Amino acid sequence: VKKVKASKAGHSIPVLYKFSYTTEVLLDKPSGSKEGSAGYRISSDVHANLVWRDPSNKDDQLIQLAVSNVRIEPVSDRPEKKNVLHGATTESILGKNNLDALTKPFFLHLKSGKTKAIYSYWAEPATIKNLKRGLASLLQLQLNTGKVIENDVSGRCTVEYKAVKGQVTRTKILETCQTAEPGFTTHSKVLGVSRESSSVTVFTLDDGFIRSAVAEESHSVAVNTRSSTAAKVVSRQTLTLLGKESGPAEAAGKDVSAVVKSIDAKLAAVGIAAEKVKSECKGCPSLFEHWQAEQKQLEPTSLSKATAPRSFLALIQSIRKASKDEILKVLKSASKTSLPQVVDAVTSSQTPASLDAMLQFLNFTDAKGLVLQERFLYACGFASHPSERVLQALLDIYKGKIGSTDIKESVVIIMGALVHKLCLKGECDLPTVVQVKKMILEGPDSTKVESEVQMYLLALKNSLLPEAIPIFTKYAESEVGAYSTIALTALQRYDVGLMTSEVKRTVNRVYHQNLRIYEKNVRAAAADVILSSNPSYMEVKNLLLSIGHLPHEMNKYMLSKIQDIIRFNTPASKVMQQAMKDMISHNYDRFAKVGSSSAFSGFMAQSADMTSTYSLDILYSGSGILRRSNMNIYGASKGSVAIEAQGLESLIAATPDEGEEDLESFAGMSALLFDVQLRPVTFFKGYSDLMSKMFSMTGEPMNVVKGLILLSDHSEVIQLQSGLRASVEFQGGLAIDISGGMEISLWYRESKTSVNNRGALVVSGNVTVDMDFLKAGLEVSFETESSLDFITTVQFSEYPFLVCMQMDKTTFPVSERLTKYESLSSGKSVVSRKGRKFLIPGSEFPLHQENSNMCKRVFDSSW
Repeated sequence: VKKVKASKAGHSIPVLYKFSYTTEVLLDKPSGSKEGSAGYRISSDVHANLVWRDPSNKDDQLIQLAVSNVRIEPVSDRPEKKNVLHGATTESILGKNNLDALTKPFFLHLKSGKTKAIYSYWAEPATIKNLKRGLASLLQLQLNTGKVIENDVSGRCTVEYKAVKGQVTRTKILETCQTAEPGFTTHSKVLGVSRESSSVTVFTLDDGFIRSAVAEESHSVAVNTRSSTAAKVVSRQTLTLLGKESGPAEAAGKDVSAVVKSIDAKLAAVGIAAEKVKSECKGCPSLFEHWQAEQKQLEPTSLSKATAPRSFLALIQSIRKASKDEILKVLKSASKTSLPQVVDAVTSSQTPASLDAMLQFLNFTDAKGLVLQERFLYACGFASHPSERVLQALLDIYKGKIGSTDIKESVVIIMGALVHKLCLKGECDLPTVVQVKKMILEGPDSTKVESEVQMYLLALKNSLLPEAIPIFTKYAESEVGAYSTIALTALQRYDVGLMTSEVKRTVNRVYHQNLRIYEKNVRAAAADVILSSNPSYMEVKNLLLSIGHLPHEMNKYMLSKIQDIIRFNTPASKVMQQAMKDMISHNYDRFAKVGSSSAFSGFMAQSADMTSTYSLDILYSGSGILRRSNMNIYGASKGSVAIEAQGLESLIAATPDEGEEDLESFAGMSALLFDVQLRPVTFFKGYSDLMSKMFSMTGEPMNVVKGLILLSDHSEVIQLQSGLRASVEFQGGLAIDISGGMEISLWYRESKTSVNNRGALVVSGNVTVDMDFLKAGLEVSFETESSLDFITTVQFSEYPFLVCMQMDKTTFPVSERLTKYESLSSGKSVVSRKGRKFLIPGSEFPLHQENSNMCKRVFDSSW
């Protein structure tokens, strides 16, 4: 940048250039708001003069920049009461030391329009040095069109220049910027956060000299599942030439460093990249004080209210700043009832101190601590950005003594989920990940204990490792029904591209029973894999031809499945319609099968941001007792709750179906939540266990998962070109309570299964620009509470038996809030709040017409 033009006579006249400079930052919703943005503007005069230049290279220059007449004001007009700066002077806001430092001249070394160094004083506060760096960054300029790599206050970035007569536009390609503070985010498209950014500077030139420079940088951050929960930060810089007058003479010297030393020995090259600024929280409560204020909201009675996840997210922020000892103090003081929720919060914080505190607090050799141990493990599985250290900690626990076999199983199952998340982050080759991958891949064949084989298969199901596909293919044909079911449901989770011809052949062999007789629920799971893996015309035709030769209820189930695929227009429907043109496979004899089993899909919610669908599959045994019920919800991520029962025919003196004659009495429930398979829960196993539980059944559902989950977690520092820093924090917390139950009444010859989902969701985002002496921020939040109940009633007093399914969603409240705040270091602050609340009416989700007809009969007959 030519700060000085040489005169025609060949010698230069010393000139002092006078500029006006403003930098401002605005915080608001992306669409803006009536009451204006939060933020502030810093205006000043800037004097620039050439101190030295290289005699052999006129483009190698040392420039002195001096800031004066500093003013600070709000970015938008506001009344006195809403103006935090009213009545304050620049010195009272900044403090004398900061103002003195800001107005002390500093030096910029430019070579061919690029910053080589900034010279200032190390003792100056980091915030002040960053403001000076922001001004210096604005002065970098290339006069030719093209791309270059530049270092400035916000990092090392690729920059594109476009030069036209008298004007140069500089566009910073922000996704290329390398910064010192990378932050973290949730590795999930739907649960995560999206950011859109731009940075453009327009220079107006007069014979190669800057007349004005106007920079605008904006960053919009939004939650993917709800784009209205969003915040925008805009940073502007404006430099305008006011005039010039004669200035001090240039200094003589061989090089820049010698000249700088001759001006002031204390001046030092401070670097162009911004320094981290530690913001001290004055008057903030300690973690223990914060916990005391929040603990009531974390008692189990509050878990279905939005106050629980709100307190949970606030507590996580406090824990992230706390030491191990502070965290242990809270864990030790929590009431017995609130402790599981504290374990959720501490584990979800994902800091080294929180992990150390949990490992010291929990004793895995004690079988009585099962609830807290499992909550810790589940929170690890749901972790938004797990580290290798967490996986190593679980591996150490597994290698040590574990008091409960249930916990041992959960440790391994959750290790599988962590392997998947670390691989998503590109950390599949870390030593601990490699070690755990080897352990779970070799696991199923390393033991003959049924529960252990299941444990390893479930861990592999969570890991989604491509190397596990051959293992699942092998176990799909197992003689043990439970192994086959896990293997087949795992294969369904993989990308269709990984379904090789070998996998497809195996799954078809299972469905068509080419090698052995399989249980109905295994064959139903095989059908699901075939139909969701781009089936060929022949595969679909063979499935259609099998209808009519299947066990009674399975005929009806497959028929329902096919009709649902065509109605709901899933990827397989085109092939299905093609195959059904053939009258041999599509005829009245096949398509008029009766029974109570069913498969149905529907829309749960549709919005611009997300479509959520549900599917409900129910398969009965020929005697009318539930064999498999599978409730899937697809949306923010995959979630499913499956209830399985077997070997209950002896209760009602019925004949079991083919291949199921020797099955042990069993009923249980398995949940896959946010793509993490949890340890299955057993309602009863064995005839004697069934009888004892039947006589003691209270009808109360059994808890499957209860707790607080950190769904989305995004944290970053956006270093603005002006030298200011915007801290961005977006978190989503869910309080969840899923329970399920099964009741059988021999007296009324009726069975009832229920899955109850209770939840409260809070998503909040916070963007803060904090300069120690002046702080502006914006908080956006969205919260809701809801419940979803799914109940199946079966009356087997007559044949065909009556089945009624109900899926109800209660009316749920939604509230959105927007808070803007500005505060001074003196403690004076101004806050503005805005919000809206509305209700989304409840509904009973539609299932097929047959079900509606059957429900009328069930409820008429029960009167």
